[in-house]
Amino acid sequence: MYAYEALPVAEWFRRNRELAGFHNPTRALYQTIRELTENSLDATETYGILPTILLRVNVEDEQKGWVSVYAEDNGIGIPGNEIPNVFGRVFYSSKYRIKQHRGVFGLGLKMVVLYAQSTTNKPVLVRSAPLKSDKIFEYQIMIDTNSNSPIILDKREYPNKYRWHGTAVKVYLEGNWLASKKRIEDYLRRTAIIAPYAEIIFKGPDLELWLKRRTTKLPPAPKEGLPHPRSVDVDTLKQMIQESRGLTLQEFLMENFDAVGEGTAKAFLEWAGFNPNMKVRALTPEELVRLVEKMKQYEGWRRPRSDWLSPAGAELLEIGAKAILGAEAVFAVTRKPESYGGHPFIVEAAVAWGGQIPPGDRPVLLRYANKIPLLYDEGADVARKVVDEFNWQNYKVKFPAPLAVIIHVCSTKIPYASAGKEAIAEVPEIEKEMRLALRDAAKKLRLYLSRKEKEMEMLNRYITLAKYIDEVAYNLALVTRIDKEPIAGNLHKLIEKKIGLTVDELVKHTLSMSSTQQEMAEAAPQ
Repeated sequence: MYAYEALPVAEWFRRNRELAGFHNPTRALYQTIRELTENSLDATETYGILPTILLRVNVEDEQKGWVSVYAEDNGIGIPGNEIPNVFGRVFYSSKYRIKQHRGVFGLGLKMVVLYAQSTTNKPVLVRSAPLKSDKIFEYQIMIDTNSNSPIILDKREYPNKYRWHGTAVKVYLEGNWLASKKRIEDYLRRTAIIAPYAEIIFKGPDLELWLKRRTTKLPPAPKEGLPHPRSVDVDTLKQMIQESRGLTLQEFLMENFDAVGEGTAKAFLEWAGFNPNMKVRALTPEELVRLVEKMKQYEGWRRPRSDWLSPAGAELLEIGAKAILGAEAVFAVTRKPESYGGHPFIVEAAVAWGGQIPPGDRPVLLRYANKIPLLYDEGADVARKVVDEFNWQNYKVKFPAPLAVIIHVCSTKIPYASAGKEAIAEVPEIEKEMRLALRDAAKKLRLYLSRKEKEMEMLNRYITLAKYIDEVAYNLALVTRIDKEPIAGNLHKLIEKKIGLTVDELVKHTLSMSSTQQEMAEAAPQ
């Protein structure tokens, strides 16, 4: 006979760590850097703090392939009594709210701990101090995978003399530094593009990065909200009903869903054929299914609110792309909010041209979801499809061209193409907004390239006419017995008047590419 048993949730994730991106030592080291960096950004920018993040990787044992990763931030910190659960209990998180998050389940940090202890059998070391705390808390923690609970190996408290606030984490894990080095560098640089307000300092065995803060402007923090009526399924509705405290159906809709007032609730229930005064707990299973179906079909709901979201904004995208890519020019747009399946989303796009961007046969694509750089599975992402199908010739772009495209989707629910969360699926509403955002940004690029073409054409006309000035001035001087220099000067002015710009202005505009490239080269982190 078969022996049946239940597998604890922490143990299940330990055995299936590939689902969280911990496929092998190379991917695991990259994923660890990513999880710690994103937690630091969420602990700072969301609370109006300009992020300063220190990351360090050391090779601890070359033969075993063991490395250590240290991450420290200046965020809001974690209360001492919460540290064990935050680091030692799977699915314990502050992110179970209807608003935009970099992460969703609070799983990534725990997967770092699980992977570390399963490969090196060492605990995670945590030091944290909340804002205005007079104490610093230190823990050494492992996870009991059978009970999904923290194992506290050591705990200390000491005075916070310098009023430091933030969180510092150190883990020991099996990781391949040489194989993951390039991917980690790409990830950090791309993070600095979408978060130019962050200062990121990285030190590795043979790599040091100092990605300076380029602006003190922070994006707006997302607000928490209630679910949209179109976004729930039957199980979600059943859970909500269990906490309804005997409400009527109309009261239930008004209390539990976003932007559903008395008039909207009455209109929907009348349309759907439900009695507004019936108790919501009296709904039969069949009526629950029908209610969910009607909620998804009803056209009278208001659009999901956009203040649940926190787009980067065109200004920050342009600042970040110019600084990190060393682009000659960047043009960015942020589209108006839209929704799919009751989930609000915003698409942003930027096109970066020239400078240090190498010419290629197709645009370099930088993809982001909720400000997270997506580095793997580019071919499966709808953004790659949109960029490749875009008619660049209509926008004066001829390949090979020095062109990079940035596409960012922010939403309360990103529709990932797979469990790895590295590619966005082909949702029609999102694909449409990507095309429109790319079109809007490309229009600005076309105007820029058209102006440069015109300036180059005028400079060429000037050069063509100016090469005869010396000869004409010399001959006129012989005939008129006037000095050559004044005649040459007047001929120069005549040509400038004909063209409409002085030669100095022409040269200044036409050579702007070279000067901008030099400025970006000096400003870009080495």
